[in-house]
Amino acid sequence: MSKLPKDNLENEDLGTSPSRIVNPELRFEAQRAFVWAMVIGGVLLAVYISQSLLVIFGAMVLAAMIDGGARLLGRILPIERVWRVVLVLLLTVGFLYWLVNYAGSQISREAAQLPTIIQQQLTVLIAYLDGQGFSIDRANIQGIASNLVSGVGTVTKAIGGILGGFTTLLLITIIGVYLAMEPQLYERGVAWMLPRHRRSEFFATVSKMAYTMRRLMAGRLIGMVFEGVFTWILLAWYGVPMAVLLGILTGLLAFVPNLGALLAGTLMVLVGFSGGTEMGLYTIFVYFMVQTFDGYVVIPMIARKTVDLAPALVLAAQLVMGILFGVLGLFLADPALAMLKVTLERRAERNEASDSKNGAITDGA
Repeated sequence: MSKLPKDNLENEDLGTSPSRIVNPELRFEAQRAFVWAMVIGGVLLAVYISQSLLVIFGAMVLAAMIDGGARLLGRILPIERVWRVVLVLLLTVGFLYWLVNYAGSQISREAAQLPTIIQQQLTVLIAYLDGQGFSIDRANIQGIASNLVSGVGTVTKAIGGILGGFTTLLLITIIGVYLAMEPQLYERGVAWMLPRHRRSEFFATVSKMAYTMRRLMAGRLIGMVFEGVFTWILLAWYGVPMAVLLGILTGLLAFVPNLGALLAGTLMVLVGFSGGTEMGLYTIFVYFMVQTFDGYVVIPMIARKTVDLAPALVLAAQLVMGILFGVLGLFLADPALAMLKVTLERRAERNEASDSKNGAITDGA
């Protein structure tokens, strides 16, 4: 057998194959196409698992609330962190047990009457507007009323113990408790996957996020308790029906800024006018008094220690998250927006530090 020349052997070894693109321009275009395919694939994967990611984020929000309670107890109880977390969980379970056993029967009765009262008041409102010469599409109004009643029914069922999406709530609770027990364990696990030079910045950002989340959730809980308790007391003092249920609904809906207050006020006024004009006007007075005091006294006191979010931006985030993910997205829109703001602020700080360093080097040169 004759031997091939050395040059031919090299050409033979480096010969083209079906998987190799020799032309540099074609290879560059193929690389670009591959990158775009990976980007599109990543977006589709994120959309596909978005519900799971939202559940994980909800667990992180719950963990921040538990962690905040444990830190607060640490100021008065010098015990191990694990026991403080357990104590927070026991207090929460005890409150829920009291709510179901002592107030559950009354809430259930009121919740059964609430949809009927809302439909009756909407019918009266439509008749009044017709009498004033307004053109009202009854089909649209009935559709809105049905959605409102179904939404109220969902909330009241959740209060009564018949939870919608029980599996999601259970997953959020379990993951949140695990995160609250050993947050450093999971932080180190994520940091391990990052390049070494990025880890210190990651820990600093996570610490800032956790601090902001704890403050935000603490402020939200204070606002919920204030609005719920004062609404219940003021409505019960005047004899407004369903004062307990309206107080609880107002407190729960206070977790959702802007939209929650509007929905709670609408329900309160509709129930109030079912007892007459004077009672309806009194519920309007209660709504504005509670919201004004909360907006000008409670929220400013809390906002100085939490992240400051523009109301229009919060409302836009709620609308988008509500459309994409439903009730869970609506409840988590505000915390997600706060975390995004912290990330952008940290990035801006790094850029400013880098610019200052480069400017100092230039001046020194």
